[in-house]
Amino acid sequence: MTDKHNTPSEQTQPGQTAGSDTPLATATFAARRRLPETRHSITHKFNIAGHEGYLIVGLYDDGTPGEMFFKLAKEGSTMAGLADTIGILTSLCLQHGVPVETLANKLRDTRYEPAGETKHAGIPRATSLSDYIFRWLSLTFETTA
Repeated sequence: MTDKHNTPSEQTQPGQTAGSDTPLATATFAARRRLPETRHSITHKFNIAGHEGYLIVGLYDDGTPGEMFFKLAKEGSTMAGLADTIGILTSLCLQHGVPVETLANKLRDTRYEPAGETKHAGIPRATSLSDYIFRWLSLTFETTA
């Protein structure tokens, strides 16, 4: 008879300690707060080192952000796909109650191209698209709570 912990992948599962079948923590998720069918939005044009784009933020009735999309003017399919992915993940986080400031703290100062000078007075230089987007979101939807 073989022991149930014979394979390396079964020896310690993520969220468990060795020799224990008890999970370290139980994950809980906030309910998803969907946006109304008709909603207001903000469209922000940006330029990072000559790379233009548009950031569109859909708003809940109380004026807080609930979704984000951005489009790049002259970028290829890889960058467009990454932009869509960032937008979808950000939207899901916002709809599940993750504060803008939490996202901004994790994603500002990321470094990749395009990077450089911007036309935004509050963000004179961006180290990446993510850096610019999350700094702009933080400036625009700053909370005083």
